[in-house]
Amino acid sequence: MTENNAVLTTNPGADQRSLDGVDLWWRAANYLSAGQIYLRDNPLLRRPLEPEDVKARLLGHWGTTPGLNFIYAHLNRVIAEQDQDVLFVTGPGHGGPANVANAWLEGTYSEIYTHVGQDEDGLRELFKQFSYPGGIPSHAAPETPGSINEGGELGYSLAHAFGAVFDNPQLIAACVIGDGEAETGTLAASWHSSSFLDPVQDGAVLPILHLNGYKIANPTVLARMPEEQLAALLTGYGYEPIFVTVQDARDTVRAHEEFAHALERALSGIRQIQEKSRSDQAAPSEYAPRWPMIVLRSPKGWTGPEEVDGKPVEGTWRAHQVPLSEVRTNPDHLAQLQSWLQSYRPDELFDGEGRLRAEIAGLAPQGDKRMSATAYANGGRLLQDLKLPAYGGHAVVVNQPGTERVSPMKNLGSWLREVVRLNPENFRIFGPDETASNRLQDVYEATDKVWQQRLDEVDEHLARAGRVMEVLSENLCQGWLEGYLLTGRHGVFNCYEAFVHIVDSMFNQHSKWLQVHRELPWRQPVASLNYLLSSHVWQQDHNGFSHQDPGFIDHVMNKKPEVVRVYLPPDANTLLAVTEHCLRSRDYVNVIVCGKQPSLTWLGPEDARNHCERGIGVWDFAGSERPGEEPDVVLGCAGDVPTVEAVAAAALLREQIPELKVRLVNVVDLMRLQDAKEHPHGLEHRDFDRLFTTDKPIIFAYHGYPWLLHRLTYRRTNHDNLHVRGYVEEGTTTTPFDMAMMNRIDRYQLAIDVIDRVPSLGASRTGLRQQLQDLRLQSLRHTREFGEDPDAITEWTLPAQ
Repeated sequence: MTENNAVLTTNPGADQRSLDGVDLWWRAANYLSAGQIYLRDNPLLRRPLEPEDVKARLLGHWGTTPGLNFIYAHLNRVIAEQDQDVLFVTGPGHGGPANVANAWLEGTYSEIYTHVGQDEDGLRELFKQFSYPGGIPSHAAPETPGSINEGGELGYSLAHAFGAVFDNPQLIAACVIGDGEAETGTLAASWHSSSFLDPVQDGAVLPILHLNGYKIANPTVLARMPEEQLAALLTGYGYEPIFVTVQDARDTVRAHEEFAHALERALSGIRQIQEKSRSDQAAPSEYAPRWPMIVLRSPKGWTGPEEVDGKPVEGTWRAHQVPLSEVRTNPDHLAQLQSWLQSYRPDELFDGEGRLRAEIAGLAPQGDKRMSATAYANGGRLLQDLKLPAYGGHAVVVNQPGTERVSPMKNLGSWLREVVRLNPENFRIFGPDETASNRLQDVYEATDKVWQQRLDEVDEHLARAGRVMEVLSENLCQGWLEGYLLTGRHGVFNCYEAFVHIVDSMFNQHSKWLQVHRELPWRQPVASLNYLLSSHVWQQDHNGFSHQDPGFIDHVMNKKPEVVRVYLPPDANTLLAVTEHCLRSRDYVNVIVCGKQPSLTWLGPEDARNHCERGIGVWDFAGSERPGEEPDVVLGCAGDVPTVEAVAAAALLREQIPELKVRLVNVVDLMRLQDAKEHPHGLEHRDFDRLFTTDKPIIFAYHGYPWLLHRLTYRRTNHDNLHVRGYVEEGTTTTPFDMAMMNRIDRYQLAIDVIDRVPSLGASRTGLRQQLQDLRLQSLRHTREFGEDPDAITEWTLPAQ
């Protein structure tokens, strides 16, 4: 075993007695971990193993587990000795047996799941449930006490860890990073997080890079990299690495001594940085501190079978999952499993009733200091409601619908500025260098963007402390925010609509986490994850085709209806009302899509709030139907630009065909279109029919891909009469109205659709239909000649009725 002594001040480390206790804990955790993978009965080997004691399907991952147990045991020692708050973030995805084993050893598991007791029967249940029908997953999951990091996908651990310590100055997040995980893009970007960590008001992250050499079937890049090169890489990222290398897998005494020494040095380094930064005499630093980290090289499958069927296993990729795969059918494998489990000497770990011996149980920290019981891993226990500014103080006065233009996002920015002022310790705004671009720049009147690297005179709104976090990585923004929310705080992720797709997979994991989290009575509700998407598909005419994609909504709608919400506010006041609602909500993923350019305002403050609470409604001021009579046609709209075009189409039809009865229905809450049986926000069929009729044509202008609306409404009585216009993957660098025309959601096309689908019009309005086609062609020629939309479009307002 070797250790790099070139970094940080040395520390005498732990005494041998405490390390003996660490080793006992480690052995117990390893025994429980292996037992979870293999056994369904005979949990303490009271008799020789038989095939029936072993699970029929062997699932789980052994390779990373002993290393995780090793680190956990050492962290427990320093927590108990130093009374330190530590959150354990597990990066190696399928190290679930370790997290569950340690939670049981600490007593937390049995406190939450009382049927998994602290005796032999409890052990039998603990083993049987793992990766078993009706049981628990093989990876760290919401069911796992102490976990905030879903193990189903790799790469997010370090971003989650940093998100957890923002505004938690007393917390250390010990983040174990698997060397396979370290190859992912999100993890590679996450090393930069230290450039955004304020050592004064934030806690600290202790990255522990766990190099066991292999992924599923291949070596890992960092493990095969020369140590000098790896040290240079990590130093270049801004860390001071401490290397601990297990050269002899059987020399566990030496392993404990050297890792304890490294851990003491790392924690001492963290304290030195924090004390210096928090001192009244602290001078401003030009660059971010160099935080300590540990690089632990240990064999994959450490303490497991060295060989199986004559082939090496420990220290190779063969240890990744289940080292002995034929235990029920191969007597040699069964005997080897018996020998492996007996090597942990369970009789020294558990008493005659199967209870953990008192001297081992006493090694655990107490109460909430246990990493499996910490409130930071059950953030709803720490969550405080946001103080929100009065809605009316920021709402826009609307004297007449559709006559005045306001930037919805600019108006929202002034409200968010006050949210920041009222919540200086538990609310942050995350975004990939787009906060000002999305017109939220008023927040800079209340806060700066946090930045720990060099500051130059030309910089604006950068400071060592700030509530806005900008980094050109959507993955980091998402990961930071998830960690921040899951540890009990609030936030918003603002992003260009087209590029939020970058976090599709991260959204998947978080929504799945929330789905399970909501079903666990012991997990308390957390603040919702709020996406604020602007610079959307209809307002990316200047950046062009690459920036035009509304498909994140479709992706979100695939998730469980109990978890996701999508809002399309049509103007400034509805955006304000929706955002206020979302910031108060719990346990959802809320997606809000709204433009940033000045646009027409439709509803006054009270009407906007009522409309958003309903989620859908008839706009009498925009239609031409008569009281007590059914309309001839329904114009539906969802989204700010489609709403303008639908209202303009209705006005055009009112002028040209005054006898035509047009109803205009605007949708803010997209889920209202679904059947009430499919989504909690869905409309009953009778209510949907009242709005859209049972037999009249429906022309719907929609913000995104049109087929989603057909999917949402296919059960409706009048679905056959529904015709949706939306984005059909036509785009380029052009004018805003030309974008609408390219995708056929423009006012002229919508009016043509009405003529085509209302039976009473048909051939009688052929001349008008041709005029509308000509107007489209004139607009097209105008944009090509002058490079801008006609004044009749850009200056259009809703005529008074």
